[in-house]
Amino acid sequence: MVRKSFPQQKIVEQVCYIILKVLEGFVEEFFDQNPISQLGIITTRNKRAEKISDLAGNGRKHIKNIQKTTETPCCGEPSLQNALELALRSLKMLPSHASREVLVLMGSLTTCDPGDITVTIKNLKSHGVRCSVIGLAAEVHVYRLLARETGGTFSVILDDCHYRDQVNQHVEPPPAATCLEASLIKMGFPHQTIYEGKEAPITLCIHMDVLDGEGSKLNCGKYSCPQCCSKYCELPVECRACGLTLVSAPHLARSYHHLFPVESYQEQEITSDSEKPHHCFACQRQFIEHDKHKYQCPTCKQIFCLDCDLFVHETLHTCPGCATSQQTFQVMGREALPVL
Repeated sequence: MVRKSFPQQKIVEQVCYIILKVLEGFVEEFFDQNPISQLGIITTRNKRAEKISDLAGNGRKHIKNIQKTTETPCCGEPSLQNALELALRSLKMLPSHASREVLVLMGSLTTCDPGDITVTIKNLKSHGVRCSVIGLAAEVHVYRLLARETGGTFSVILDDCHYRDQVNQHVEPPPAATCLEASLIKMGFPHQTIYEGKEAPITLCIHMDVLDGEGSKLNCGKYSCPQCCSKYCELPVECRACGLTLVSAPHLARSYHHLFPVESYQEQEITSDSEKPHHCFACQRQFIEHDKHKYQCPTCKQIFCLDCDLFVHETLHTCPGCATSQQTFQVMGREALPVL
């Protein structure tokens, strides 16, 4: 029997390609579900940690920086402590109401740290930083200790599909701690300028990448900052001139539903009585003999089928019965925001 063997370097390149592609998909999904959140990327190699992307809300910029990491091979031993210390310096400057999280993707079974990593773990815990670790090789005690002490999760992947599932579990934010103090955040809601009967003039956009050497862009200047009137071509963005966070109502709504999730529907058996509803309130599908259960909203008392129950809680994040009822619409402030 003759077996064809692949060079080890080629196998490593294929594994790195899969890991980076899944990470790019995570960044896109993260900003789709959390459009007003920020994300940063840190790599560690040769016993050092390097920040390749600062905390920002520009998903395209993060993906571009991830693609550049293929040009610099990861060699030498990683340093988990240096990476955590670098992340802590950025996260502890955030306001008290912000959720601080660190997701560690570690493929090494060793870490070369300059000091006592347990002290770093205690500092992360004292600042409220939640650390989760996804092991790409095997379980390591210090990785599980980091996740357990900071309230995060720890897992070891089995294959590429399992790796993608484990990473995507961190798209939705964790439950907010009850000890967090409430504070007001100043935001701006710019309106898109519409010119009737003529084309929009070409203006200079103060783009998010203007400080990265790419320069400003000439376009139609869709959005104007309501505070300083600076032009921007996309939202959300933090104004370069005045520092105001610029968002739209759908962006705020997609982040808002994580704080007030839809209550779980109550499962009920379908009986043969004549008073039971014959149709699902959402899709208007008629219940048939094969349907054994129906699902009732505890607030509006409307009945839904299983498919609509899953769609409401996983995708829509708004109960159709509560949103269309005048009584529940006035009582529940959650329904006042559109979820797109």
